[in-house]
Amino acid sequence: MATAAETIQASGPAASVQDQTLLVFARLMEGGQEDEETCRDLDLLTKMLNDDAGFQVTNPAHKSICRVIDSDCVDTILCYLDMRQPEVVRGHAVLTTSAYMRAAADDGSAKLRAFFLDRVQRRTYDDYIVAFCVASAAFPIVPDLTTEMFLNEGFLSSLGPLMRREWKSRKVETACLEMVNAACMDSRCREAIQKYCVEWLEEIVEQYTMDMGRRLSEHPNLQGEEGSVSMRQHSEQVQYLAAVILAKLRAVPRPSAMTDPNASRVESAVTSIEELSGLFTKMILRDEDNSGKQHSIEGLAYASLQPKIKETIIKDSELLKKLLSTLSKAPPRSPTTYGALSIFQNLTRYRPLLTEEEKKMSQLKAYANAEGKIPGMDMLDDDEHVDARCKAVFEAGITPVLVAHGKHDSAAALGIIVSIILSLTTIKSIRGKLAQQGAVKLLLVAWSALNENQRDARRNAAQALARILISINPALVFGGTRANPIDAAIAPLVSILPPDPASDRRDLLPTFESLMALTNLASMEGPGIAQQIIRHAWPHIEEQLLSSNHLVSKAAVELVCNLMQSPDGLALYADGSAQANQRLHILLALADAEDVGTRSAAGGALAALTQYENVVRSIVHRKRGVEVLLAMCVDDNEDLCHRGAVSISNMVSADGDVGSDARDKIREEDGVEILKACASKTRRPEVVQVAAEALLRLVEREITEVD
Repeated sequence: MATAAETIQASGPAASVQDQTLLVFARLMEGGQEDEETCRDLDLLTKMLNDDAGFQVTNPAHKSICRVIDSDCVDTILCYLDMRQPEVVRGHAVLTTSAYMRAAADDGSAKLRAFFLDRVQRRTYDDYIVAFCVASAAFPIVPDLTTEMFLNEGFLSSLGPLMRREWKSRKVETACLEMVNAACMDSRCREAIQKYCVEWLEEIVEQYTMDMGRRLSEHPNLQGEEGSVSMRQHSEQVQYLAAVILAKLRAVPRPSAMTDPNASRVESAVTSIEELSGLFTKMILRDEDNSGKQHSIEGLAYASLQPKIKETIIKDSELLKKLLSTLSKAPPRSPTTYGALSIFQNLTRYRPLLTEEEKKMSQLKAYANAEGKIPGMDMLDDDEHVDARCKAVFEAGITPVLVAHGKHDSAAALGIIVSIILSLTTIKSIRGKLAQQGAVKLLLVAWSALNENQRDARRNAAQALARILISINPALVFGGTRANPIDAAIAPLVSILPPDPASDRRDLLPTFESLMALTNLASMEGPGIAQQIIRHAWPHIEEQLLSSNHLVSKAAVELVCNLMQSPDGLALYADGSAQANQRLHILLALADAEDVGTRSAAGGALAALTQYENVVRSIVHRKRGVEVLLAMCVDDNEDLCHRGAVSISNMVSADGDVGSDARDKIREEDGVEILKACASKTRRPEVVQVAAEALLRLVEREITEVD
């Protein structure tokens, strides 16, 4: 008798897409193939389903191949998700299931729902295993549908008796808990798990293997069917899975507790978060690698959301070393990698900066609290404790591990890596070492690799880069090498000059740090650096010159001062245009600001610009223009005196009518006496020399002009 595959092949080479689909299903149904062949068929089916979904969007009249995929075909795909299948096959089956659910839409949802409910109602071990495995895999693919199935009336309450059976299958237990673990991603499911499952989850965690050892010693002939275990003994993997689920329930507040002011925020629990953390630590410190270690990494990632657990981890040098070793050996895009990165992200995460209004509200909440503490503000999470944790993580050697993973890992993992680096850069003393260990290149690659949908991660990468470039000599990173071109650093820095448009709060720290980093880059000698900064950043720089925050305004004018060392920067102020005159007006206003640093930076820019006739003419005709420069000459700050004297010297040395008008205006503003006072007041020879030269030129020209 011919097989289904042979029947379809006999129809000839010109088989339709529907026939090709059935042919693939025929091979998958028959079984007996090598894993490689099965994966190839699943991949082919995935491609056909993805193409079909695309055709449905572009062509409403398209006849979908899903019409020939009946319940038996769907069963075939879903059964490849069974935990008893090889891991590689399961991975390919997940992709096929995802493609089918997208292409089949409502019909696919109906078939998946029917499959799950039918298998659960059969109540055999095999059917339970398949149903639970399918639910675990489906949660990330169709979360709403899977949540609906999971919360189906009577389903969760039936899991307790199943897990408490005197005779039970290890695989059923494992599949069940993997499903419950996956369900924890949904807040409604977590609420239901808390209600129906916590009691038997606690029993699993509390049950020790020595108890089973005692039972077996008393009944040496106690045997069960293959794959099953007698009495109430649970495998170690099941025990750790149960602990992970409890950790998730403990770490994430229940929705009802968040919305109901009268609900208790502290869950009554037999097993505390500290005990769960200890259980995870014990498994992680073992030498062998197994699924229990993977679950323990995941569990500790959730437990480490709690400040007291963070402190316990950071003070355990052996655990910290083991976590780094595990992360360094973990393959890219694996659950172990993601879990270990999450632990280090939790250890190094700082509290978000609060606005003044938010600080006042927090203080009011603290006053209203009976204990006088701000709700949600644990002292173990203050900046001092996080600083110490960041230093410990850095000294443990995390940077090379992050750099290695950053080359090949997923976008989600890259976002966590960038977040960790950003936290580490808060410690100024280690920024240079971060650069030496490859953090700059990592951040440049991350900023380019992350897409616009990961706006926060991209901004984190740019801000971390800014912090490092503030604290080091850029030539040490960019000088003499094509591996890290300086142009690559300018775009990320410019991207965080404007405040984040997607944020509901105005955080100027990234803007400030970006301006300072660009100032450092602009100080480098090299062709085109200032030109690149001006080309990409000038509108933002001009906007920040007028910032209401004096630190941001100061950083912007310091950048302008450095840009005046290039022809492109000088041209912005010295081309004689109305726009240039307006810019000069703003620079003069900043030279008269209250902040000494702002005045000094503006004075430095003016000292460079006053060599040009257009600038001198504009200052002379600007109200209080000359007065501002003369005031700088007698400032208490020696640097300001020097810059003011240089500016006046440039103006009195100008030729033609421009120079004559400048000298007249300076004399009119009592410039002779001010320059004398400048020369007598300063202790710096270079200031005395410039002031004396300006005074001499002013007097000599006066005599010449009178004659």
